[in-house]
Amino acid sequence: MSELERVREFFRNDRYATENGAVIEEVGDHYAKCSIVLTDRHKNAVGGIMGGVYFTLADFTFAVATNRQEPGTVSITGDISFIGVPKGNKIIGETELIKNGRTISCYNVRITDEFGTKVAAVKMVGYRK
Repeated sequence: MSELERVREFFRNDRYATENGAVIEEVGDHYAKCSIVLTDRHKNAVGGIMGGVYFTLADFTFAVATNRQEPGTVSITGDISFIGVPKGNKIIGETELIKNGRTISCYNVRITDEFGTKVAAVKMVGYRK
């Protein structure tokens, strides 16, 4: 089983994210790239994408990046800024490690569409038990 398959198998139990379409695309050292293909179920009452979809993708991507090597990290804060509208039908979350301390970690998660349009910027802070 490849590393990517092993991580996908572990996170298959993250049912809220996966049942809403989150897929792990890539993993690396304190790095993850995940995506969601947007459908009508992700839309709000006025036809846009519900903000929770972006946050779910960011939180899931953060979870994969932080727990792949050292399980037991949970998010303690998340700050999201909605900065654009996707032009395509897929959103992609990609992590950047800012700090990985003994118990506290901090990541930026960029959310773009498949064309590179920036749609959300997220800072996640986690606590490792």
